Amino acid sequence: MGLAALLMFGIQGLLSIETNLLMYFIILPFVILYSLAFEQLNDGQSFGKRVMKLRVIRMDGEKATFLDYLMRWIFRALDIYFSVGGVAVISCIASNYNQRLGDMLANTVVVNVGQNERMPLDALLKLYKTGNHKVTYPQVAKMPEEAMLIVKETLSKHLTIDNAAHDEALLLLVNKMVKELNIKAPKDNEIFLKTLLKDYIILTR
Repeated sequence: MGLAALLMFGIQGLLSIETNLLMYFIILPFVILYSLAFEQLNDGQSFGKRVMKLRVIRMDGEKATFLDYLMRWIFRALDIYFSVGGVAVISCIASNYNQRLGDMLANTVVVNVGQNERMPLDALLKLYKTGNHKVTYPQVAKMPEEAMLIVKETLSKHLTIDNAAHDEALLLLVNKMVKELNIKAPKDNEIFLKTLLKDYIILTR
């Protein structure tokens, strides 16, 4: 924002625009509306978030809406400006998901969307021996590769480290897949996800 303001002042000098006019009608609105506008127009990323590979999403994993961004923006003044960041720091430390007050009220969270260690699909295909496996959920073929890699990761973490957080993640993923595929809720979540992976491998290999 500082660099943009300096650029505007430079342009103001070249074009001989009144300083007050530039300040009140261009720079001030830009500074005030910067985060709201960028997050709305750039899928939850301001320029800073894009550089740091961060994004604002809803707590249910869905894309945030304009009202979500607006709620975050309204409380940005209290979280950051009026308290010099104090309220934001305290709420981030106190909350389970490092949310500032605006995020809590908007039901949003800032997540890392940068490079990860997610395995390529080819590696996933080698993990499961399908043998004579018969497809149970043919509609899984429409799911994107990224979604199935998330299924594999979530299932692996659940089996490796059995704790409440991974149990909750597994349940949320199962509910999401049931909704996306329009099928009945399974009796065994682990078997259900393993079956989805095998079905996907057979249908897309």
